[in-house]
Amino acid sequence: MAAALAGCGDRRSPVGPAPSGALSVGAIPDQDPEVLARLYGTVADAMSAALDLEVVYRPVTDYAAAVSLFRTGDLDLVWFGGLTGVQARLQTPGAVPVAQRDVDAAFHSVFVVDAATGLAPADDLRALAPLRFTYGSETSTSGRLMPAWFLRRAGVDPQGFPGGPGFSGSHDATLALVGSGSYQAGVLNEQVWAARTADGSVAPSVVEYARTPAYHDYHWLLGPAAVDRLGADLPDRVRSWLLGLPPGDEVLELFGAGSFLPTDASAYDQIEAIGRELGLIT
Repeated sequence: MAAALAGCGDRRSPVGPAPSGALSVGAIPDQDPEVLARLYGTVADAMSAALDLEVVYRPVTDYAAAVSLFRTGDLDLVWFGGLTGVQARLQTPGAVPVAQRDVDAAFHSVFVVDAATGLAPADDLRALAPLRFTYGSETSTSGRLMPAWFLRRAGVDPQGFPGGPGFSGSHDATLALVGSGSYQAGVLNEQVWAARTADGSVAPSVVEYARTPAYHDYHWLLGPAAVDRLGADLPDRVRSWLLGLPPGDEVLELFGAGSFLPTDASAYDQIEAIGRELGLIT
């Protein structure tokens, strides 16, 4: 991956109204900013070449900013998690879910613990209740929403951890906090866990404890302002490019996917219902 990323163009740009002929692409900041800049620089280059249109990646500081800037039209096409995608769509009439990865139809969160807790892998989430615990971002689907819901179903108060739960801000930060001993346990995106385990960057003291059942998660959401500027066929053009990426394509590799698949708003009905139940969607 490092070799592929090193050659990508720098298409980062300060967030603001997009030039009339350009498509501004964003993403929730769920990983290290340098990783995201390289990933979406590659995506912007590939999309620009395929669609014959200027595509610019615009990084944001937090999950809420991604939703807000999508609503105002400063970001046109955003890679959202399930919850932020629902929030953005509900706040932006005319927004269109374009595609999800093959893995997003059955995504999971991973609960990790400090090995010093003595916990062995298990399905009983009640063992986490007495531990100092951190989520990721407050509006992360895999790092907060779904883990909190599954904890509640297991009889654990998702806000009742000693001293209250932490909110690290990203999956990488969660791993760092558990690895440093600042927290005894945390939860994160299964793909980030797999990638960091594979590259050896996870502290030896951090071990997997449990996984959640499956749920729908990440997807591309396209805003109506971009369609107004760039043409009514834009959703089909973007979707066709994503769905047509061949196996092994660099973009698919960077997204940890075998393919992109069509999706629609109904795929995130469960996310919306749980978000309302937990007070994260009003």
